Amino acid sequence: MDQPRHTGALSQPPPFRSRCALSTIFFLNGVVLASWVPHIPAVKARHALGDGQLGLVLLSMAVGSVLALPLAGRLIGRFGSRRMTASAALGFCLALPLPVVSPTVGLLVLSLLLLGACNGMLDVSMNAQAVEVEQRYRRALMSSFHGLFSLGGLVGAGVAGLAMSCGVGDVQHVTLVTYLSVSLVGLVLRWLTPSLPRQESRGPIFVKPTGILLGLGVLAFFGLLTEGAMADRSAVYLHDVLGADSATAAAGFAACSLLMAAGRFGGDSLVNRFGPRCLLHASGTLAAVGLGGGLLIGRPLAAILGFGLVGLGIANIIPVLFGTAGRIPGVQAGTALAAVATTGYCGLLAGPPLVGLAAEVASLPIALGIVGACCALIAASTGVVFRPLRDPDETAGTPAQTGGLGYRGVTEKPW
Repeated sequence: MDQPRHTGALSQPPPFRSRCALSTIFFLNGVVLASWVPHIPAVKARHALGDGQLGLVLLSMAVGSVLALPLAGRLIGRFGSRRMTASAALGFCLALPLPVVSPTVGLLVLSLLLLGACNGMLDVSMNAQAVEVEQRYRRALMSSFHGLFSLGGLVGAGVAGLAMSCGVGDVQHVTLVTYLSVSLVGLVLRWLTPSLPRQESRGPIFVKPTGILLGLGVLAFFGLLTEGAMADRSAVYLHDVLGADSATAAAGFAACSLLMAAGRFGGDSLVNRFGPRCLLHASGTLAAVGLGGGLLIGRPLAAILGFGLVGLGIANIIPVLFGTAGRIPGVQAGTALAAVATTGYCGLLAGPPLVGLAAEVASLPIALGIVGACCALIAASTGVVFRPLRDPDETAGTPAQTGGLGYRGVTEKPW
C-alpha cells in the first residue's frame, strides 16, 4: 500500500487516493453542469423569455467562465491548486440552485455569471491538480479525468430526466443535487494533492499567450470550436438538410457524445504509448475524415457515423493540450492552463455564431465543411506547435537529462 509522502511542510496523501479524489471532482463537475441544462426550458417559461432573449441570458454563463479563467491562473499561483480546487468545487455546487430560484431576469443573469465563473475557476484548478497527480504517477492520466467529466454529464442529464418524469420539481431536484455534491466534495477534499504557492508577485491577471502557449491555445480553439459546432448543428443538419425525423436527428449528437466519452477513457494508454504529438495528429485526422465523409455521402446513417467519428477524434484533444500546457518548463501550471483555456474557450463561444454566419452566407454543409477543415488544421499543425518542446536528447529519461522533470519529452512517450 502507498504510504503518505512528505515534501517539505506538505504531507502527501497516497497517490491512489489523490487520483480517486480528483476523479470525484471531475465527475461531479459534469453532474452539476448537466443538472442545470434540463431546467432551461422551465426558466425560459417562468421569465417569459423569447429565443433571442434566452440566448443572451445564457451567454452570461459563458462570459463568466471566460472572465474567470485568467483570474484562476493568478489565484492558483498564489494559493495552490488544491485550495483553489476545493473552493471552486464547493462554490460551483452551491451556485447550482441560484438560476432556478432567481425571481427576476437581472438576478438570473447574475446567477449565471456566478455559476459560469465558478465553473471556469474549477476547470483550471482541477486540471492543474491533474498535472500534479500525473507527476506523482509519472504517466498520462488527463484523458481519464476528462472522461469522468463526460460520464458525469451523461449521469447528471439522465438523473435529471428521471426526476422530471417522476414529478420532482426543479427546485427540489437542484437542491438535492447540491446537497449530495457538496457532501461528496467535502469527503474527498482532504485527499487532494497539496501544492505550494509558486507566485507571490503582483503581476497582471491576464497574461497574453505567446510562443508554445499560443500554439496550444490555437489548437484548443479549433478543438472547442468543433465541439461546439457538433452540439449546436449536428441535429439541425440531420433534420433540416437530410430530412431525418427528430429521433434520428438527436442520434447524431448522441453518437458524438458517447464516442467522445469512450475515447477519453482510452486516451491515456495511447498518450503513454505513442506520445501526445502522434495522438493529436491522429485525432485531428480522424475527426476531419469522419466529418468530411459524412458530409460527402449525404445520408443520415453516414452522417451519424461521421459525427460519432468526430466525437472519437476530438475526445482527447483538450485533455492532451491541457496536460502539455501544465508541463511546460519554466511556466507555472495554473498560468499556462489559464492561457490555453482562455484561448480555447473563445472557440467554444465563437463557434456557433461563426458556423451560423457561414451557413447563412453559403449553406450548412459548407459551414460544417469548414469545421472539418479546422480538424485537419489540428492534424497538420501539431508537429509545428510541438517542435519547441522536443528534448535535446529524446532518448534520455533521467531527471538530469529532462530538465529535472523526471519524464521524457512531451513530443514522444512522455513518461
